[in-house]
Amino acid sequence: MGTKARAERKQLLLFTSVILGSLALGRGEVFTSEPHVRVAENKPAKLSCSYSGFSSPRVEWKFTKGGITRLVCYNNKITASYEDRVTFSHSGITFHTVTRKDTGMYTCMVSEEGGNTYGEVSVQLTVLVPPSKPTVNVPSSATIGNRAVLTCSEKDGSPPSEYYWFKDGIMMPSEPKGNRAFSNSSYSLNHKTGELVFDPVSAYDTGEYTCQAQNGYGTPTRSEAVRMEAAELNVGGIVAAVLVTLILLGFLILGIWFAYRRGYFDRAKKGTSSKKVIYSQPAARSEGEFRQTSSFLV
Repeated sequence: MGTKARAERKQLLLFTSVILGSLALGRGEVFTSEPHVRVAENKPAKLSCSYSGFSSPRVEWKFTKGGITRLVCYNNKITASYEDRVTFSHSGITFHTVTRKDTGMYTCMVSEEGGNTYGEVSVQLTVLVPPSKPTVNVPSSATIGNRAVLTCSEKDGSPPSEYYWFKDGIMMPSEPKGNRAFSNSSYSLNHKTGELVFDPVSAYDTGEYTCQAQNGYGTPTRSEAVRMEAAELNVGGIVAAVLVTLILLGFLILGIWFAYRRGYFDRAKKGTSSKKVIYSQPAARSEGEFRQTSSFLV
């Protein structure tokens, strides 16, 4: 017990010396009591930001998510786009209610008004949303020996969901060879993307497949079951289709050759050159009179 007390006293003295040293050098300290805040959607959320060593602090908050950066607070005042649902205080900012769009990184930046002292700290806000019912893409049939890809996804869960596949109601392990029920299958699955790949498909892969989405918040949800049939390549059907095509093509060529031998094509050419041209001599007309007296008859 004495050893623990001495260690805590040592940490306190070290922290005090750091603060005093910062004040002596004109450097401020910025810190947060909760660097990662997790709160359910439509609930309030407090993002803390404390600081010391600033005589006239100027506080700003920015929001970053992906390629988007937006100011939440500027010069100790909430910006117009947030003022109806966020409150500023010297200990942080408070959301009256949060939505899934508020998930992201918030940075508290503190500077000295008219000086060079500066410090910042970041707080990750995760708005918790249970996953929705996932949608799956499962082929109704797959050829044995070929590659087959099954996909699963849902877009509402926060944090992002992980995906687990079931075959005939049994959860599929990440390593099929280590499980007797799936040792005859060759597949790989990605819990992050929800992709299940059979490479190659075997006869044992026929069955009903269901995908489950879960993110640690709310109840896991499952998709509808979709059946996939693993079938042999129908070589006989392909050969039969090729033979039928060749036979039809042979009959077509034979028909064209027979029509040519009987002279049908020559008669068609003669019919197009049997037109006659008749020219009539124009009759006498008086001077200054114009009439069309000649014509061509075809």
